[in-house]
Amino acid sequence: MQKTIVFFDIDGTILNEDKVIPESTKTAIRLLQEKGIHTAIATGRVPKMFYWILKELNIDSYVAMNGQYVVFEGQEIYSNPIDSDILQSLSAMTSSNGHALAYCSHLDYKVSEPNHPFIESSFDSLMMAYPEVDPKYFKRWSIYQGHLYCEAQYEQMYAERFPEFSFVKWHDYAYDILPKGASKAVGIQKMLEALEMKMEHSYAFGDGLNDLEMLSTVGTGVAMGNAVPEAKAIANLVTTSNCNDGILHGLIQLGLLEEELAVN
Repeated sequence: MQKTIVFFDIDGTILNEDKVIPESTKTAIRLLQEKGIHTAIATGRVPKMFYWILKELNIDSYVAMNGQYVVFEGQEIYSNPIDSDILQSLSAMTSSNGHALAYCSHLDYKVSEPNHPFIESSFDSLMMAYPEVDPKYFKRWSIYQGHLYCEAQYEQMYAERFPEFSFVKWHDYAYDILPKGASKAVGIQKMLEALEMKMEHSYAFGDGLNDLEMLSTVGTGVAMGNAVPEAKAIANLVTTSNCNDGILHGLIQLGLLEEELAVN
């Protein structure tokens, strides 16, 4: 029997605008699992941010922090930490500019500044509390991803100063900080190697700028109806939105689930 796997982004994909999992998505993923189809998360989030989703969906494999940390069936199979000396330089620059950072390890995430308006606005959009502050967190733990909190006009300045990084926007005032070449697609490749599966038998659902490499690399990429235009342009299929049973409808369109399961 041919192995198949489906990867799901979280924000704007699994979660609706209220940051909850629609019942249709829970049903769809359960039915995939009952058919023997592997299911996995592929997200920019730190694992701590989505443990509750793994539990609710009975998923134990994930690509976290945009491909920087990969777990297959509960076991770490790939990690790519960022050089702490570069993070030291970046921290000094953001502090002098009145900006802020978040440091993401495989266990937790901390921010560099208290009561920073851009951090507050970004985490409000996730419906999450302001993170704990620890400006030296990166000195004690391996960091796989950072967040830069600044106005859009400053992003290019950081990109020119730190060419070894990619800065991927996920909020008006927030950017994921990743080593050049890192992406969900890299993490997915690591998981497929663990599964001994060809890329052509993989599927992925996503909606954001950090999903572009994933959607264009997997065998079949599916953009949500609420996705950014760039994701829709690169995907093989565009389904309905995350608030309109997009995952269920997309899986039916792909032929991975039966049409009679469609939600009216």
